[in-house]
Amino acid sequence: MTHSGDDRTLLSTRISPRDLAALTDATRDFIREEIQPLEEAAKGDIEAAGGDRVRVKMQHAAKAAGVFAPQVASEFGGHNLNMVDRVPIFEEAGYSLFGPLALNVAAPDEGNIHLLQHVANEEQRDRYLRPLARGEFRSAFAMTEPAPGAGSDPSALRSHARRVDRGWVLSGHKHFITGADGVDFYLFMARTKGMPGDRGGATMFLVPADTPGIELVRHLETIDRSMIGGHCELTFTDVWVPDEAILGDIDLGFDFAQWRLGPARMTHVMRWLGAARRAHDIALAYVVNRRGFGRALGELGMTQQLIADNEIDLAATRALLMTACSKLDGGESASQATSIAKVFGAEAICRVVDRSMQMCGGLGMTDDLMVARIYREVRPFRVYDGASEVHRWAIAKRAFSMARTQYGG
Repeated sequence: MTHSGDDRTLLSTRISPRDLAALTDATRDFIREEIQPLEEAAKGDIEAAGGDRVRVKMQHAAKAAGVFAPQVASEFGGHNLNMVDRVPIFEEAGYSLFGPLALNVAAPDEGNIHLLQHVANEEQRDRYLRPLARGEFRSAFAMTEPAPGAGSDPSALRSHARRVDRGWVLSGHKHFITGADGVDFYLFMARTKGMPGDRGGATMFLVPADTPGIELVRHLETIDRSMIGGHCELTFTDVWVPDEAILGDIDLGFDFAQWRLGPARMTHVMRWLGAARRAHDIALAYVVNRRGFGRALGELGMTQQLIADNEIDLAATRALLMTACSKLDGGESASQATSIAKVFGAEAICRVVDRSMQMCGGLGMTDDLMVARIYREVRPFRVYDGASEVHRWAIAKRAFSMARTQYGG
């Protein structure tokens, strides 16, 4: 089986600056007027807000406001924005912890939509992509495994698929699968060739969640609360799927995963950049109005240093993000640029929110302000989608390889 390879109607394009500005403004107004009140009432906890019930409510509102699915190809009901043009929209969505879910740009569905648009055949687009793009389905990307299985090193993949008559039997233990509780289908990664440690030999399968043999073992209790469906441990035991379940080509699953992971890392940065900007805005409002030592806190030199460092980190993150997204849009090799933007962005965003907590003093540690809740959401990003240390190793490895080619030795 081979993937369709027909991306002619799916290639994202630039829209006019005026239209992009209008969509950005509409997104900003929608998020602040309709989504933030829901989020604040639930203290940033999506399950406390109502889980899937509130997701459907928010997504219906986003459709009515004309801001739903900005990244989705127009044939599936979206705005067909390329990576560069997504930056301001996703940032505005991320200004509320529930905003990405409302616009259907939240992980893992956003990354799965991206992959399906470029790899799925027509039958798979109709069965999985169209309802996912419309918000009628939820999905999960089932690759990560408990040690010693796949994690930051995907080549350690231990889940396996065995060919049988007219199909495949899948088995594996999956761990930290975001959004898994309540999904309609999984993208399941399994070995169809080779052994753990081999760089190739994986295949992606589209697996309906009600297929016999799938068990949701437990939720992993993490500090973040805005990811619908949680982070779950799953087992797949002798799960039969037909040949038509293969996504893309047999044994090329790792290659297709890279099509998903690079852009998905950048959209993570976009969303959390919005959250960091909100924390900074909250802190600015606080230091303008809170007085100490005879003046507004924002007039004190040490507070001004925190403000300046936040402004620098926000601007630098956005610049690195735009550079990486431009490479992705241009079809260039963007692994180095996306790793750099992911590492710097994840760490800078944490610094911004941490400084914002500091500027807000004792209230910054409480639920009276939103800043502490934002911190619990952004801190895991230094681990999710590849830990900073792993990306640093990859960045250095690429740079050294280029230097060895250039300078010999």
